[in-house]
Amino acid sequence: MIRADHRPLYLQVIDRLKEDIEKKVYVEGEKLPSEFELSKILGVSRATLREALRLLEEEGVVVRRHGVGTFVHSKPLFSAGIEELYSVTDMIVKAKMNPGTIFLSSSVQEATDDDRRKFDISELTEIMEIERVRTADGSPVVYCLDQIPNDLVKNHSIHETKSIFRFLEELGRTITYAVTYIEPIGYHEHVSEILECEPGSSLLLLKQMHYDQSEQPLLYSLNYFRADKFKFHVVRKRV
Repeated sequence: MIRADHRPLYLQVIDRLKEDIEKKVYVEGEKLPSEFELSKILGVSRATLREALRLLEEEGVVVRRHGVGTFVHSKPLFSAGIEELYSVTDMIVKAKMNPGTIFLSSSVQEATDDDRRKFDISELTEIMEIERVRTADGSPVVYCLDQIPNDLVKNHSIHETKSIFRFLEELGRTITYAVTYIEPIGYHEHVSEILECEPGSSLLLLKQMHYDQSEQPLLYSLNYFRADKFKFHVVRKRV
């Protein structure tokens, strides 16, 4: 029960809920009681509770899913500056977890005009497409769809490598930078199920073209990150 003091009630509710989360009364990913139940527990009006929950959501402490309820936000396991080019393997290792790979499929496809433009190879005829799931301590966290000119990989067993970055380095083609587009997306019929996402959980899609030391496009990736596990930030400098 909230006890009145000199501060507005909604601030006291915020402190109480943060304290309860800290004490594991409500754990990460857990659904909070309904607004009706929670307002009775705390002894405040639903209007006061809603204002507190709104501010807690802005802080990233809770997440509200329309028609489902309010949940304690899971803290990201992985955090990286988006301007720093890490492989998924490196990100998982940095978080002191064990990286793993589940190969789902691979196929050789006829290159399209768009592929030839994308990889800047006018004589490109075939593309190798690789579908994988990256795991951290056995849990699926990233769905990867990678495309590489088939001439680079056709005489090698890429399925045995955990990191395509490492594989390409062994071929003498070091990835030095990538151009990345980020799209937040909601439920994805195929990917969300593979990554064992909770209902209402979102994904971060990174579309990346990677370039080698000669500035040659080398690897095009669609990486779907679980938004509850990964957080990306960027350093912006005034120019």
